[in-house]
Amino acid sequence: MSRLPSGLRARLVFTFTLVAVAASVIVATIGFELAKTALVTRAENSSTDLVTRELGRITFPVGRLRQGEAAPTTRELSAIGRVLDGPNRSVFIEYGNLTYANGPLSMTDIPNELSGRARSGVVTQRKVIKGELWLIVGTPVFRKEGTAAAEATGLRAFVFFPLRDEERQLDALRGKLVQGSVSILLIALVVALVSARRVLLPVRRLSAAAQALGQGRLDTRLPVHGQDELAELTARFNDAAAALELSVSELRALEAMSRRFVADVSHELRTPLTAMTAVADMLYEEANHLPKAPAEAVRLMLNEVARLRELVEHLIEVSRFDAGTATLNVEPVNVADAIQDCLEMRGWNDGVRVNASQSLTVNLDPRRFDVIVANLVGNALKHGLPPVLIGARGTENGLEVKVRDHGQGIPPEALPHVFDRFFKAGARGRSQGSGLGLSIVRANVHLHGGTISVRPQDPGTLFTVWLPHQ
Repeated sequence: MSRLPSGLRARLVFTFTLVAVAASVIVATIGFELAKTALVTRAENSSTDLVTRELGRITFPVGRLRQGEAAPTTRELSAIGRVLDGPNRSVFIEYGNLTYANGPLSMTDIPNELSGRARSGVVTQRKVIKGELWLIVGTPVFRKEGTAAAEATGLRAFVFFPLRDEERQLDALRGKLVQGSVSILLIALVVALVSARRVLLPVRRLSAAAQALGQGRLDTRLPVHGQDELAELTARFNDAAAALELSVSELRALEAMSRRFVADVSHELRTPLTAMTAVADMLYEEANHLPKAPAEAVRLMLNEVARLRELVEHLIEVSRFDAGTATLNVEPVNVADAIQDCLEMRGWNDGVRVNASQSLTVNLDPRRFDVIVANLVGNALKHGLPPVLIGARGTENGLEVKVRDHGQGIPPEALPHVFDRFFKAGARGRSQGSGLGLSIVRANVHLHGGTISVRPQDPGTLFTVWLPHQ
């Protein structure tokens, strides 16, 4: 089943051409039928006039024939036939059982209906005989003397007129109409294409302008021509683009202020945090010598200071990505050694199993790779269950690292949001994490030009990082 064209240009051309074709077919059909009717009517009138006129000129004795008198002879029937005979005609004369016929046609070629109607007056009928169309004129032969009423003679004449000329004229007319329809179709197609182009040109400009807006060129505007609906639409587009440009400019300014504020606050917090950390380290050493209640308070404060320090470091890292100042310092790195150093530095060796080739060396930023591994493994240890598995292997296009835990996993509705900033799913929402770790992982992966994905396992969760060759 064929489908209609889907594009606006194609639909306009299709509709315009379809209307033009339908109109030309209707006009051609009506014109052909009118011409056919006129030709047939003219042929019938001229043939009946000819037969009536020729029969009216009969003056030999058979014209004085009355019913009941002696039947006409075959010679007399032949005389009538010769009066009606002519080029390409066939004549059939009937009187009782006597008949006269010339030409290839006979009484069997005369329709019964026509034969019956020919007893009362002049009648005509078209019939295809031996592959050719004929007009048959049937009429009774009357005798008229002076002013007396016409009397029936009992004679019936049938004359076959070929309609070859009329058929040739109709065939020629049909060919002309077909040529005219084809010409109209071509003209309609050209007009439709030109009209569709003129109509759709403003639409294409609007589409290109909308695409430019989507690509960030907010100063895009279109000239307004005329006062029609498309001109009004163009003006509305320009107004919308101007309003969008203003709103985006304001949002960008607010976003830049927000980023500067976060960066400034994070840096300002670093100094007091450094002092607090130094004091916290001293208090940590003395906590075991304090009474139980003060010791618990000191340990709580130390945990919160560590959490605040982690949050500030994450905010500073995020502000670098937002400001576009984060850069890569790529160097050859032994992947197995880098993962092992990351685990040893944080005391995670006992809870993690590593599967990586000792000969696997890849060009990447070691500090950012350490951040990626530390955040993924830290999340697995905090929120999952052992064993935590790390797999690293070289691929044809880069490095693939997988981190899996065997915990309860992440709820399916939370999977699309795990890399969002400050997002915590389920029980993680009550955890001490900042909610920025996975978003920082994704930013570091993207800075390398790589990808990161998360999939549920049975049991647990699997994170897959792919970093291309640098």
